[in-house]
Amino acid sequence: MFPPPNGLGEDRMARSLYEWLWQHEFWLPPGITWEDMQESEDTHYPQPRDLLLSIPFALILVVIRCAFERAIALPLSTKLGVRDKQRPKAQPNPVLETFYSTRRKNPKEGELLNLAKQCDLPVRKVEKWFRRRRNMDRPSLSKKFSEACWRFTFYIISFFTGLAVLYDKPWLWDHRECWTGYPQQPLQPSLFWYYMLELSFYWSLVFTLPFDVKRKDFKEQIVHHAATIFLISFSYCANYIRIGTLVMVIHDASDCFLEPTKIFNYMKWKKTCDSLFMIFSAVFLISRLIIYPYTVLYNTYYYSMEIFQPFFGYYFVNVLLIILQLLHVFWSCLIIHMVYKFILQGTMEKDMRSDTEESDKDEERDKIREKEKNGITCFSNVTSNGYIQRNGSEPLDNRAHHANGHAKER
Repeated sequence: MFPPPNGLGEDRMARSLYEWLWQHEFWLPPGITWEDMQESEDTHYPQPRDLLLSIPFALILVVIRCAFERAIALPLSTKLGVRDKQRPKAQPNPVLETFYSTRRKNPKEGELLNLAKQCDLPVRKVEKWFRRRRNMDRPSLSKKFSEACWRFTFYIISFFTGLAVLYDKPWLWDHRECWTGYPQQPLQPSLFWYYMLELSFYWSLVFTLPFDVKRKDFKEQIVHHAATIFLISFSYCANYIRIGTLVMVIHDASDCFLEPTKIFNYMKWKKTCDSLFMIFSAVFLISRLIIYPYTVLYNTYYYSMEIFQPFFGYYFVNVLLIILQLLHVFWSCLIIHMVYKFILQGTMEKDMRSDTEESDKDEERDKIREKEKNGITCFSNVTSNGYIQRNGSEPLDNRAHHANGHAKER
């Protein structure tokens, strides 16, 4: 017997994979099959193919975001006095640029020595070149401002959209209603579009992730976006629509305060920024560590068992929800640490997730070290003449003295 054509074999393999993936034992409670979920003219259920619409919608959101940032956010940043910091540029150097582009952006000590020999430069100058080159790739203040404006606009729209969609739904007030009639719960158009809005937004964040402002929790953000997309998609396919809408509203509530906190921080309105930060911290900790575990985790883990027996989808959705909760705990630790510093110091220093100031601090440290070195050299050259060069010539006798009459050396 001859082997089947490649196309036929691939078709059989895809069909087998499709049939295995969509076994009703995976997705539906015991005793329910896909035949029980057949649509009619008046009754519509979530269809997995609907999720494909989120991809073009996400691309549309990316286009809208680019237009919004260019036409609204950037001009607004200029009017509000947000100024980009002038950073010194790295001098053109083909050898260092090649290493920076192909190897690593932060060379190790041995690599610095080799590069210094190749370029016939002091090691400190090579270090300074890499710091300035990394600094050139860091996002500007106006870019951060624009990104925060876009996210703030979306979170406000999505949060109030969620409230408008859910305010008259029984499961918003009685969480056991999430499981009444499950999984045979018809899909309402308002819930469909709310799901598409949220899923498209998170896909758009994935598409723009390489171009967005990178922070210290970059890896955690990737896990968060992936878990969120999987959770939204799986909850749609398995008709966990009611519990999914609660998850999305809870998450959007605190994000509505996070982004304006960043905006006022970039504008250097410290008091307004600090006040919003405290409000955001309270909303985040209450919504993610109290409301979310009770409304979602306890609801999904315990209340659902009053209706049906455990199955694969039950375990899978709970694992995804727990992953989100672990991320909530991670971010809550950062926020609590920032609140602790705020209480001690009376002001919020910066976003702990940001690493944009690293090279600037090193640059300032180099300048201080350089000034100290020049000051010591100058002091040693002139002490024999009985005066110190300080912004001109200043007699030694004019220096500040202690009570015992001796000059204070620093």
